[in-house]
Amino acid sequence: MKETMKFIFLLFYLPFTYSVKHSLVIFLTTSSGLQTFPEFVAVAVVDGVQVDYYDSNIRSLEPRQEWVKELNEDDPQNLVSATQYYVCRYQCSKEDIDSIMQHFNQSVGVHILQRLTGCEWDDKTTINGYMDFAYEGEDFISLDLKNLTLLYSQHAATYKDKWDPSNIRVKITYNFLVSLCPDWLKKYLKYGESYLQRKVRPSVSLLQKTPSSPVSCHATGFYPDRASMFWRKDGEEIHEDVDHGEILPNHDGTFQMSVDLKISSVKPEDWSRYDCVFQFSDVKKDVITKLDKAEIRTNWGSTGIRNNEVPPSEFPVVAVIGVVVGLLLLLVCITGLFIWRKKNNGFRPAKTSDPSDRNPAPDHWE
Repeated sequence: MKETMKFIFLLFYLPFTYSVKHSLVIFLTTSSGLQTFPEFVAVAVVDGVQVDYYDSNIRSLEPRQEWVKELNEDDPQNLVSATQYYVCRYQCSKEDIDSIMQHFNQSVGVHILQRLTGCEWDDKTTINGYMDFAYEGEDFISLDLKNLTLLYSQHAATYKDKWDPSNIRVKITYNFLVSLCPDWLKKYLKYGESYLQRKVRPSVSLLQKTPSSPVSCHATGFYPDRASMFWRKDGEEIHEDVDHGEILPNHDGTFQMSVDLKISSVKPEDWSRYDCVFQFSDVKKDVITKLDKAEIRTNWGSTGIRNNEVPPSEFPVVAVIGVVVGLLLLLVCITGLFIWRKKNNGFRPAKTSDPSDRNPAPDHWE
């Protein structure tokens, strides 16, 4: 049980946002020693939306959007190819984790191998590709796509000679990242255009746990996740006594976020000078919420309710609903600490402008 909880904690440590215009990211998690969790889980995400799911228990590919089902009906070979990819990755991932465990003399206990593979594409056909591995929640191996070499962390240094001595894996991965992955992404974007490019404005509430707690401006139900939220005083953004939360997913594919304002130093007569602002990155009209005691929802007495939202009795769970749903859906939990470390420890995608600039690698799944 302790090992399982450690695994869940590992998977939950995330921010999950992308700064590029379009992306396809495939998260693979292979585990050993977990009896109640599939030993292999694969999740494909396009622009932050889960599109496909596969695990070693069901052993079939499950589309997670109606427009993905439509794509597979119109192009049956797409489903066949994707399924073959995940079957191959399952087999290879089992071999990888067994090899790593043997190398580190690990025969018992819970062990986790995570892999992130993805490509990013914009209207100028610029392609970014990356492949990163993490083992036991630590950076392990990363692909330098520009130089077609593998980068080994200190954790993986002693394993270097066993991973890809002939460089075949690098060539296969290169071929996937600059050819097949962008092709998949473009198909998803074509069939999911109306869904992926929609704009959904949030429902915004002011929340407060106790009379001395910060006032939380909480926005939920918005899409896409390219959004920001902040507090203003007299029309100017403020940073002092403000705490920004992460953008988290909801169960329906939308997102939520919050920003807290410490009001202990705010005089009662100055409350009307403050407001909370929600902004989409490419939408001019903001959602503005005035700091008003009558609008604050609390869990200790009478409350104000905004936009017919969740009853006050449910307030304690509002701030964590995305995390709970993330566990149930497995979409977010696959990213875990691996994503955070990728963004902060130097594992960055390398750009390639045209796959034809290099000799193509063998036509093989990786």
